Formats: sequence, structure tokens, C-alpha cells
Amino acid sequence: METHNSVPESFDENKSLQVIREMIEVSRKRIQKSGVLFILWGWLMFYNYISGYIVREIVLTYPVRKTIEYIGYALGMAVLAFTVYSIFKQRRKVQTYIGISLRWVWFALLVSLVIINLIQYNVLHKINFELQHPVFMVVIAFAIVVTGGILRYRLIIAGGIVFGILAYGCSYLQLQQQILVEAIAWVIAFVIPGHILFAKRKQ
Repeated sequence: METHNSVPESFDENKSLQVIREMIEVSRKRIQKSGVLFILWGWLMFYNYISGYIVREIVLTYPVRKTIEYIGYALGMAVLAFTVYSIFKQRRKVQTYIGISLRWVWFALLVSLVIINLIQYNVLHKINFELQHPVFMVVIAFAIVVTGGILRYRLIIAGGIVFGILAYGCSYLQLQQQILVEAIAWVIAFVIPGHILFAKRKQ
């Protein structure tokens, strides 16, 4: 009787593990196909921060400054629109727990960034941008590492770790240098992994 009862339990465990593996593979393939989102958001954030650094460090004419600003707005709206389109397009397909979990991770990140600013304002009665940038980077690094851990992608995990290390390094720098470092961090954590994932989409 004991042997007979242990067979279904073993079968259920094996079946559950197989389902989990299949879910991970499905999510991996979706991320690979959607690696373009990593690329777009990575380059967008890089542009925003590198342009912010240039505007602060180089004397530019008013029209040039405004052109850089408007390009940033246009790119931001385009990337956001494409992201919303991609999310709604994927929702029509089969949903997985891993895919849903990733959405909640990044939604929680956005909420956390807002709360951090509210707490900082309540305590300091102002927004200290030299403090804001490193703290924001730490929270973003956490979300990147969690994403890589869920998907078992070492490249994403490594990018998140580097992002966090650079966040700590930013705490020793002034705001202008922080912005430059954060621009580099987005390339390391988003652009590079995004291009690699996108290149593997047909494999």
C-alpha cells in the first residue's frame, strides 16, 4: 500500500517540475522576442541621462538645448506607446505566472520610486537629487536582479549587480558625475543584455 501511494506523489512532483520548466522556457522565449523592449528602454534612459550630463557640462545655445529636450520627450512617448502596445498584444496570448510576476515586479518598482521621493520630501522638506539618484539606482538594480533570478538569466543578474555597485559608487560623486555613471549603467544593464536577447530570438 505504501509503495502504491508513493507513485502518484512522485508523479505529481515530476509533473509539477516539468510544468515549472515549461513556464520558464515560455517566459524566456517571450523575453528573447521582446528583447527590443530592453534595447529601447536602455537607449532611452541612456539618452536622457547622457543628454542631461551634456547640458550641464557644456554651454549650449537655447535652441540646441530645447531640441535635445524635445527629442527626449518624443523618444519617451514613442517607447512608452510601443511598450503599452506590446503588453496588450501579449495579454491576448497564453499568460504565465512568471510573466505576471515580472509585471508586478516592475509595477512595484515604479510605486517604490514615487514613495521614496515622498519620504525624502517629508524628511528633508526637499528633493536631494544627489541622494535620489543612488537610491533610485539601488531599487532599479534590485528589480533587475529579481527579473534575472526569476528567468534564470545570469546576464541580467550580472547587469543588475553592476547597476547596484555603480549606485554605491555614485554616492561619492556630485550630481553631474552621477548622471554620467547612471547613463553607463543603463547601457550595461539594459542595452547590452537587450541586444543579446534580441539576437537569440530565432534560436
